Amino acid sequence: MPATFPASPRRVCVAPMMDWTDRHCRSLHRFVSRHAWLYTEMVTTGALLHGDVARHLAFTPDEAPVALQLGGSEPDDLARAAKLGEQWGYDEINLNCGCPSERVQRGAFGACLMNEPSLVADCVKAMRDAVSVPVTVKHRIGVDAVEDYAFVRDFVGTVADAGCGVFVVHARNAMLKGLSPKENREIPPLKYDYAYRLKRDFPDLEIVINGGIQTLDEVQTHLRHVDGVMLGREAYHNPYVLADVDRRFYGAGEAAPTREEIEAKLVAYCAAELARGTYLGAITRHALGLYRGAAGARGWRRVLSDSRRLAAADLAIFDEARQHLRAPAEMLE
Repeated sequence: MPATFPASPRRVCVAPMMDWTDRHCRSLHRFVSRHAWLYTEMVTTGALLHGDVARHLAFTPDEAPVALQLGGSEPDDLARAAKLGEQWGYDEINLNCGCPSERVQRGAFGACLMNEPSLVADCVKAMRDAVSVPVTVKHRIGVDAVEDYAFVRDFVGTVADAGCGVFVVHARNAMLKGLSPKENREIPPLKYDYAYRLKRDFPDLEIVINGGIQTLDEVQTHLRHVDGVMLGREAYHNPYVLADVDRRFYGAGEAAPTREEIEAKLVAYCAAELARGTYLGAITRHALGLYRGAAGARGWRRVLSDSRRLAAADLAIFDEARQHLRAPAEMLE
């Protein structure tokens, strides 16, 4: 009999993804699902403490709940950055201990922090002392050739002792040398059982699983073993995958929104953003997959990617794109 756990607000999450999960992307995802837990792109402590805070942290209340993911390894800097995140209204502060990119490694944070669990514990404690919202950690299951489950078990145990109660487990190793970030998302084998074992070994912790998950049926299967499931690239390239999340996993009574209803909200959002001077293409790039799998989706994507039309800032671009969706069924993609 599968275990049952108290319902977590993170039952379904959308992963933090660099260059993708900005405020426009999150707004689109929120039009699809009212309850899915959303994450920002990773923001480094340096960018917040020495840069334009508003540019990195401004978001609309309609996006909530939203977690701010931070990148850094200095406890004091992370505490200051976390405090800014709380002041700007984020519902969670998440520490990135999973990114394998060389740029992040040069900053001595991301996945390489898994080799320093005591430092991560110090970072978590400093942030928890600074804010009242939850402080969480996103991490891998191992680094380079370390395959032993005991490695991630001990990492989680050490960080949990510092007061972290939520761990987002990308169930692959991080290869710090020899693989690109893209390859790191695809080549190291998935080991979902490691995340399941973490939940068994730490039943009082909230464990969210991430990595290669594409369908809501897969989400349902994972929720028999862990508290939450994080969707990544699938939610970006196919945002409509989130359409039935509220009904299936949060008890919502209303039917899933149609793509046309989501599009109508997106057009209204674009109108408001254009009035603020936002470039239209900054929004439409996130909606290219809205009609993925529907007849005429290729035409929809082509029109919404047309730089000349986007530069004109004319919302009639949606009407033109929609014309392609009336293509005959044999054009189904």
